[in-house]
Amino acid sequence: MTEVDLDLIRRYNVSGPRYTSYPTALQFGDFDEAGYRHAVAASGRAARPLSLYCHIPFCSTLCYYCACSKIVTRDRGKGVRYLQHLQREIDLHAPLYAGRVVSQLHWGGGTPTFLDDDQVDALMAHIRQRFSMAARADGEFSIEIDPRTVDAGRIRRLWGAGFNRLSMGVQDFEPAVQKAVNRRQSFEATQAAMQAARAVGFGSISVDLIYGLPHQTPATVARTLEQVVALSPDRISIYNYAHLPDRFTPQQRINVTDLPAAETKLALLKLCIEQLTGAGYCYIGMDHFAKPDDELAIAQRNGTLQRNFQGYSTFADCDMVAMGVTAISQVGNVYAQNAKTLDAYESLVARGVIPIVKGVTIDAEDRLRKAVIMTLICQFALQFAPIEAAYGIDFRNHFAAELARLEDMRADALLAIDADGIRVTEQGRLLIRNICMVFDRYLNPAAQTSRFSKAI
Repeated sequence: MTEVDLDLIRRYNVSGPRYTSYPTALQFGDFDEAGYRHAVAASGRAARPLSLYCHIPFCSTLCYYCACSKIVTRDRGKGVRYLQHLQREIDLHAPLYAGRVVSQLHWGGGTPTFLDDDQVDALMAHIRQRFSMAARADGEFSIEIDPRTVDAGRIRRLWGAGFNRLSMGVQDFEPAVQKAVNRRQSFEATQAAMQAARAVGFGSISVDLIYGLPHQTPATVARTLEQVVALSPDRISIYNYAHLPDRFTPQQRINVTDLPAAETKLALLKLCIEQLTGAGYCYIGMDHFAKPDDELAIAQRNGTLQRNFQGYSTFADCDMVAMGVTAISQVGNVYAQNAKTLDAYESLVARGVIPIVKGVTIDAEDRLRKAVIMTLICQFALQFAPIEAAYGIDFRNHFAAELARLEDMRADALLAIDADGIRVTEQGRLLIRNICMVFDRYLNPAAQTSRFSKAI
């Protein structure tokens, strides 16, 4: 079981990146279609599989805690227009990847099940016409669902469309919490969606929770965790609610006096870890848990776990082609982000332009530091020799300043350093973001306090 030292967490609970990419999006500058096309041609990765991401930004109701890029509307006509442009964007990307097999597909949101069954079928058919998809048994094809918007029939249609993984939001089952964040969702509706998914063959079903929401207490969170464990999802993600109403307008509807105090949040985190690991889930890292026989847990034990914009992954070394408003692609040494507003996105696509407006080309030092950060955040250990061989450096010389900065963390028993490498301890796993931040060449105090969430 992961150790939880609340005093230690309190001292290290500063703001910092989640490292779904390195460099992070703060380093993105002006970028365009020409730069992206050049990156694809120069990547030399034609034999590697692909990961596709489709952003469906629409939600029919507003959850007050949400910090995602979304468009809240009940106008289904907006979905029709958006799908026309999304299919056109797919047409623009596909010729660049002819012959490459898609081994991973994910639809995120927003709420992808905002689309009706026929729209889901049509979009999946369009993807299959333009890209070579791996067989269902050989790939991971996932979709985020809102259990309030699906029934058994819809679950069967999603399976029939080609999906084999589901992720469903829960956040909290406590009525007072749900009312405060404007997301009323019964245990029974969630259970019905889970049972229907199991019945047709979905695997690696994931549930998302949030700690730090208004009116949460150790007693209420314990009840929610008991209910979630009873559902027996394969994966559980428990995110820290970051109250940033100046950046995310919907959060202004949350009464700050209803939020748990900082000490209570730490107690909630401790409770989540102890209750889930006690129920048999493996702590993968950051805010992710998985059953021991789940692919994520197996990949971590085998040393093959990776990380990308979707979090921990067993397919993260694929190039990711991301489509839709705000979506971020990762191809070779380039990150490329689409236009952030619907009007700008649709305008570019209508002109036959891949709608990329921001991005960054990572240099040799970025690639080195990315390898260090991603190895630590996925494996909780790093051997110097493989990094030295791959990047032509002497690790201790190159990172002398960083190793010196790790000394305080070593004194606090967050990690161990010897002649061969770095090993993160059990309690250090909770603070892995802090450890990784030491190797981030771009961090500065202003960015840490104003642009990132707290580490815990």
